[in-house]
Amino acid sequence: MSTSTLSKLFAFAALSVAVATAQDVPVTGTFPPTPLASKAYAYPTGIPYKVDTDTGLIRGGQHGYNQCNSTTEGPTSLCQTSFITSIEDFCLWGPGNPNSLVADTEGEMVAWCTKPGRGTRLIPQGALQGVQFIKTPNYIQVAGFIRQELININASDWGGEMDPHGADLRGNPMGGLIYSEAFGGGWTQVVEWHNFMGGNSFCFKACDPNKPDDEKYCEHRLDRIGCAYNAPNNAKNGTFESCDGENQDFPGVYTVNGQVMTYTQPPEEAGAITTMPYQPRVPASSNCVTYTSSAIYTGLPSPSIAIDIVATPSAGSGSASGSHGASGTRTGGAAGPSSTSNDASALAISGISFLGVAFSVLFLA
Repeated sequence: MSTSTLSKLFAFAALSVAVATAQDVPVTGTFPPTPLASKAYAYPTGIPYKVDTDTGLIRGGQHGYNQCNSTTEGPTSLCQTSFITSIEDFCLWGPGNPNSLVADTEGEMVAWCTKPGRGTRLIPQGALQGVQFIKTPNYIQVAGFIRQELININASDWGGEMDPHGADLRGNPMGGLIYSEAFGGGWTQVVEWHNFMGGNSFCFKACDPNKPDDEKYCEHRLDRIGCAYNAPNNAKNGTFESCDGENQDFPGVYTVNGQVMTYTQPPEEAGAITTMPYQPRVPASSNCVTYTSSAIYTGLPSPSIAIDIVATPSAGSGSASGSHGASGTRTGGAAGPSSTSNDASALAISGISFLGVAFSVLFLA
């Protein structure tokens, strides 16, 4: 969430308190006693039915539930326990209702997954158009292209960001949990993560809680500049691959002439982000293995809606937001994967340099 969104949330809180006082109705406040990122549960036996049980807060109660099994699996599941382990086994956050805007539903997102058996919704066949999974020393990441209308995101929505914080520390979605088997020792609860959805593309990074700087690699405050800057990658439309990789630079941290610099995202009231002072470095990858999607995504349902062939944004399309939240404020950037080149000079002249800025002008104005 941006600073302006937080300011407006505080203003709304003050107004709510004033109204409640006038009507003699108790209000417990804006923030929960325990932030979502501080709640720990062992999978699967230690998870409560709902993680977010706080009442009286501005955004209401948790939309879905966290205890998910075969009885909850299917197209109406409201499971908000999600997973990311490999190219064959990951989830994305998506709306519960068709044709939704990310900015309007980020607090109520549910898990859409590639692997049956965990009580979630399943990503329909043909929705994933290209995926790169990468494992680095400090995090795992999946990025790629998707027919987003098949997971209930409006086809023209440039989307936004989900993370375990949010302006009120309850997370987006509220109560959303992430687990992984990629970090050793069985199931590990991922404390720091971010997932950008929109523009028919996505990125989802989960940072190893056993390693330092997980909150820095999974930065959640740069929600207006999307995957190109938060999760640089080599995803290619039509390619499904799993790789080892180097760590990226911390999102928002870059080097110019040997000097380490930190980018500060401007507040939303400042208008569109029309220029960026740097181009992100795409980490080198190695040991890549290519897959056929039909061989790794088995057991997925057929699409529930007929789809036409539409243009998918290029891999260098950058990110921008084209939707408003319920409060009328923009909530983040869409998830355009980055250039397909590892070379920094090639990246500098890729679509990110120009299209990323153009999309910011169009959708963040």
